[in-house]
Amino acid sequence: QVQLVESGGGLVQAGGSLRLSCAASGRTFSDCTMGWFRQAPGKEREFVAAITWSGSSTYYADSVKGRFTISRDNAKNTVYLQMNNLRPEDTAVYYCAASRTYSSIDPRLVAGGMDYWGKGALVTVAS
Repeated sequence: QVQLVESGGGLVQAGGSLRLSCAASGRTFSDCTMGWFRQAPGKEREFVAAITWSGSSTYYADSVKGRFTISRDNAKNTVYLQMNNLRPEDTAVYYCAASRTYSSIDPRLVAGGMDYWGKGALVTVAS
């Protein structure tokens, strides 16, 4: 079992930066592929980024590539999402998620096939 708690959300001006953190509890965090997803008002949840258990492989949605960076610190049981050059369209609730099912970044994982989810952190980007 893995419990996930996001932090670091807030209000930022367009062009600004935020870093989200996701603290995980449970002994199996280092075995999990981790991901970030987001859901904007009135829209479906969408994939943002993912990272394998070792951190050696990452994958990003086209909409955030070059602006967002996912990383993890297994010693601290934490995964991060550094968000730069934020845009109003990045406004959403951001969810941290963990997968024990997929050890690599599988299309089914990108489609939302994660095993554990956090409750989310709101990011608002003002124009």
